[in-house]
Amino acid sequence: MSELLDLGAAQDRLISLARPGPVLDLPVQQALGHYLASDLTARRTQPAHPLSAMDGWAIRGSDMPGPWRIAGESAAGYPYDGTVTAGQAVRISTGAIVPDGADAVLVQEQCTVSASELAFAGDPPRPLNRHIRPVGLDFREGATVLHRGDSVTAGALALAIGAGHATVPVHVPPKIAIIDTGDELVAAGNPLASGQIPASNGPMLMAMLAGMPCDVTGSDPVPDRLDQIIAAFERVADVDLVITSGGASVGDHDLVRPALEAIGAEVDFWRVAIKPGKPIMVAKRGSQVIIGLPGNPVSAFVTAHLFALPYVRALMGASAPLPVMVRQTCTSALPKTGKRAEFIRAEIDAGDIRVLPVQDSGALHAIAHADALIYRPLFAPACEPGTVVEVIHI
Repeated sequence: MSELLDLGAAQDRLISLARPGPVLDLPVQQALGHYLASDLTARRTQPAHPLSAMDGWAIRGSDMPGPWRIAGESAAGYPYDGTVTAGQAVRISTGAIVPDGADAVLVQEQCTVSASELAFAGDPPRPLNRHIRPVGLDFREGATVLHRGDSVTAGALALAIGAGHATVPVHVPPKIAIIDTGDELVAAGNPLASGQIPASNGPMLMAMLAGMPCDVTGSDPVPDRLDQIIAAFERVADVDLVITSGGASVGDHDLVRPALEAIGAEVDFWRVAIKPGKPIMVAKRGSQVIIGLPGNPVSAFVTAHLFALPYVRALMGASAPLPVMVRQTCTSALPKTGKRAEFIRAEIDAGDIRVLPVQDSGALHAIAHADALIYRPLFAPACEPGTVVEVIHI
């Protein structure tokens, strides 16, 4: 029996297998959820002209405290085409270009207009250009605005467009197949015989991948017969990643590993020092990677967050594919751990973390309500409520 592999070493070995696909230029509006395949540089400067940050009046600071003669208006999209000279003021809108000659903006609430004359009754802006956005405040032409491996979020999408891009370079989305194995499994909605249960892992894994722009396929559960599991693998020989659930342990009916050997796949590692999820398996067949998750729903759920989803992100070109851990206060007591790191299902409660009451590896209720996984390292001591712990938000 193989020795248990450390979590960090197992994750590193898995991520090292990822080979992102070819690069394509995708319209920015279609790139949400992808990762950039190269750095993105600005094709323009923003703002390209000094802009007003307030509604008010553009003046020359040397003319303070006024009064001023009103010379015209600068609106967003309709700049004033003259130059502000001594004693002149130009009405200006937020986002409008500050006219040549002006170096200050007076906010409108501190100004009064009588006929064609402007008076000011407040304190001068300090510094003088306080209400002016300078050229290049956001970015300048040629500057790197987004980096290779960055996620194309809604904000990144806006930045790319603002920097002058209609398309962005991303990797071709990976093809993924999900195989659920087990004699006891029945597709959702079908009648159950004695000893059978609805097959929830496959649909759950597809739902976990739904937010990623990948080509994901599933199938009805595959029974614990070696020939049928081999056939299931052969049907998906052309995909980049196969995720299985069930059949990865050491029982007489755990046939995923023999099936992998039969199709010529090489097991990279098997069994990781974590709880739940110890019997996770990773194998390689040519350029295809197979991730064998445990069959217990909670174990599959946890290991998908720790291994399957990070690997998909790595396939898509993410620079930081592994889940991020943050530190939060736990309002529940936590027992000591042993020779496996533990991931405890928890919910966020007013900014703190609270352990969910049922932690059994087959309990679906806990994963339905879990907002987070509390990470407990090997041989961690017991801790009282109020202890700061490391947490993965899910």
